[in-house]
Amino acid sequence: MLKRLHAMRISRNSEIFQMMEAGFAEDLLREVRAMANGPSYARWALEPYSIGMKLRTLRTQRHLTLSRLAVETNLSTALLSKLETDRMIPTLPTLANICRVYGVGLSYFFSDAAKHTLAITRKAHLIGNGRGQDGVKQVLLHALTSDARLVARMVEYPQGASGTMSEGGQPACSLVYVLEGKLQMDSGGMHEVLETGDCAYVDSDMAIAWGAQGTDRCRVLSVTPGNRHEG
Repeated sequence: MLKRLHAMRISRNSEIFQMMEAGFAEDLLREVRAMANGPSYARWALEPYSIGMKLRTLRTQRHLTLSRLAVETNLSTALLSKLETDRMIPTLPTLANICRVYGVGLSYFFSDAAKHTLAITRKAHLIGNGRGQDGVKQVLLHALTSDARLVARMVEYPQGASGTMSEGGQPACSLVYVLEGKLQMDSGGMHEVLETGDCAYVDSDMAIAWGAQGTDRCRVLSVTPGNRHEG
C-alpha cells in the first residue's frame, strides 16, 4: 500500500494515514485519483447540483464546525473542506456518510439542478448528413430538442441556387454568417451581398430570399430561435 501511495506522489501523507486509520482508505484513493485526473465530464455534469455549496449550507445551518463534523463522520477536516469548496468530488459512500449526520437522503443533493446542457457534434458526424431540395443542403449542427432556445444550421447553396428565409407576413429572426462564397439577400426591393466573413442579423416580417451569388457555391452558418425554421 505504501508503495502505491508513493507512486501516486501524494504530498500530504499525514492526511492519508489519518484516513486509513479511520477505515476510509478506499474512498480516499478514489477521491485522489479523481483529483489527479483534473477537470472531467463527471465534474462538469455535477456542477449544476452545487454539491459543495449544499454541504456547506447544511453544516452552517446546524452550527457545526468542520472539526465537529469530522468527528461525527470519521472524515478529515481537510477532506470535508475540499468537498465543500468543490475541489474534490465525493464518492457516494462518503456522501451517504455525511447525509447520515445531517439527516437527509442522497436525493437532497441531486434535485433542483440548474439548467446545464452541452451538446457536441463532431465533424465526422456532420459529413454527409445534409438534407434539402433544389440543390440547397442544410446540415443541423446539433441534436434538436423540444426546449432548444437556438437552432444552428450550416446551409450550402450551389452556384445559382437560392432559397427563402421567410414568407411574407411571417416574422423571421436569424443571425447569418458567411463561411464561404458570396450570399445575396433580397427583401422588399433591398439587395445586399455578403462576402466571406460578413455577418447579418435579420429580424423582419417581410419575405426574405437568399442564395449564392456568382460562379461559386456559398456556405453560411444560420442561427435562429428554437421555434423558428428557415427554409
